[in-house]
Amino acid sequence: MFHNVTDIPGVTAGHATNTEALTGCTVILTPHGAVAGVDVRGSAPGTRETDLMRPGNLVERVNAVLLTGGSAFGLAAADGVMRYLEERNIGYDTGAARVPIVPAAVLYDLQIGSARVRPTAEMGYEACRAATSGPLAEGNVGAGTGATVGKLLGPRYAMKSGFGTWSIRSDSGITVAAAVAVNAFGDVRDHATGKLLAGTINPMTGRLLDSADHIKKGIDWADHTPLNTTLAVIVTDCQLTKEGANKVAAMAHDGLARSINPIHTMYDGDTVFALSYGDRPGDVSIVGALAAEVLAEAVKRAVLAAEGAAGLPAARDLQ
Repeated sequence: MFHNVTDIPGVTAGHATNTEALTGCTVILTPHGAVAGVDVRGSAPGTRETDLMRPGNLVERVNAVLLTGGSAFGLAAADGVMRYLEERNIGYDTGAARVPIVPAAVLYDLQIGSARVRPTAEMGYEACRAATSGPLAEGNVGAGTGATVGKLLGPRYAMKSGFGTWSIRSDSGITVAAAVAVNAFGDVRDHATGKLLAGTINPMTGRLLDSADHIKKGIDWADHTPLNTTLAVIVTDCQLTKEGANKVAAMAHDGLARSINPIHTMYDGDTVFALSYGDRPGDVSIVGALAAEVLAEAVKRAVLAAEGAAGLPAARDLQ
């Protein structure tokens, strides 16, 4: 076990990274089709193909999920994922053609690096070509390349975040994995200890301040909130219905709430996908509980693996 999103048999994942422009994208490939659900909690989302995941809609399975930087511009990267899958005759069979089903969600990273360079269809294709069944890299890679956290005082006093992944295998043999790009308005804490890991830098001391505590004091932060968004994918080898996958996505958001505060603000587009890619019997409540736990750990890993960039420190720089 890699403790990685690729611990689910048959799942591969890859990054495309632009270290100069500080943007990128990450793809999770499920070529045989995964039953999918989604839960969008943030109020500034940028998404593609999420309506089809609602119970009652026709398509049951997706062939990939894309997480990408570039704000709404970055949705173009999904075209490259579709091209990669079409070349391999993978997709929903309409009779006339196979149409790859590729839901996607974006985060806002235009305030760091270059705002004129965003993930493209070519980058989406590149991420697919880089996809591996081995360990997926963490930190300043893929959709986490331009990720930052702690925007209470604006981007100048934010910190660098990144991409993280983790998995859990229960004693009964169920595996639940998470991949996440953490680009939150709020602070990130260790969900197990409560320790503040990354967030807003106090301009007076150079140390972390508690954003939630400062909000209680009535600080006016509306003018310091560039768009954010934390994006995550949960994958399990349990067999779930579309309704079950949607419930797992909803429960997984608890993992974000354990690690990030504030979360799901008007300036975040927080989105969690849940994929069922296997035939193990499993209880939705158990899978959802494990999903919340594994996502909280993946968030922690995302900030601990990040490296400082564009003048912003990372958690490792404060230790």
